[in-house]
Amino acid sequence: MRALTTHHPKCLVKVAGRPLLEWQIDALRAAGVGEFAVVRGYCASALSGPGYTPFDNPRWSETNMVGSLLTADAWLRGGECIVSYGDILYHPSAAQALSASTADIAITYDRLWKQLWSDRFEDPLSDAETFRRSADGFLQEIGHRASSLAEVEGQYMGLLKFTPAGWDQIKRFLSGVAPSDLDRLDMTGLLSGLLGAGVRIAAIPVEGRWCEVDSDADLELYTERLEQVIPWRHDWRWEDAA
Repeated sequence: MRALTTHHPKCLVKVAGRPLLEWQIDALRAAGVGEFAVVRGYCASALSGPGYTPFDNPRWSETNMVGSLLTADAWLRGGECIVSYGDILYHPSAAQALSASTADIAITYDRLWKQLWSDRFEDPLSDAETFRRSADGFLQEIGHRASSLAEVEGQYMGLLKFTPAGWDQIKRFLSGVAPSDLDRLDMTGLLSGLLGAGVRIAAIPVEGRWCEVDSDADLELYTERLEQVIPWRHDWRWEDAA
């Protein structure tokens, strides 16, 4: 996002006047989460505020999302965790739905993704990935290039839950990945690999009320919409929302 991230990481980009990270912590707190950790990489020194435990990925420029996730191993081994990408914004109900799942590994996905993607892209399929879920609510396919809307039952949001047992399954899978491949592995690649290894991943549906910030145009779109639907005040919190 060019100039917007020259001096700080993407999670500190402001949407409707507030950093993404603040939106996320407020949403998770409203969903019942009581402790927070942040994995730092690019412009790490900008992420030193109170209220969260920092983990550092000193190889952030050489690794992908999974490499950063591994730096938080101590937390993921210690208890059930919700994991959030740094560039998304979501209503607490998404995190609440995720927490309610009894699965060891779970993700949320948006059933109403087409409207958001149509607003962001001239061709929604240009950025959409395949997503299929079984009748009993478990992920079947994710992360491939979609050639038709029929291949996209929803869009993965970048919000996940791991229990310690689920994290142990992930660690066992990653132990068999070559270091060079591990460095390049992103989260959808991990999820797809886990499926190939027979690991069950619950897919929890939500209906909108989230967004991801990938461009200046996204930022403008979401800021306009948020300011239309929330009572904008500096002390506003998700608890105030209907």
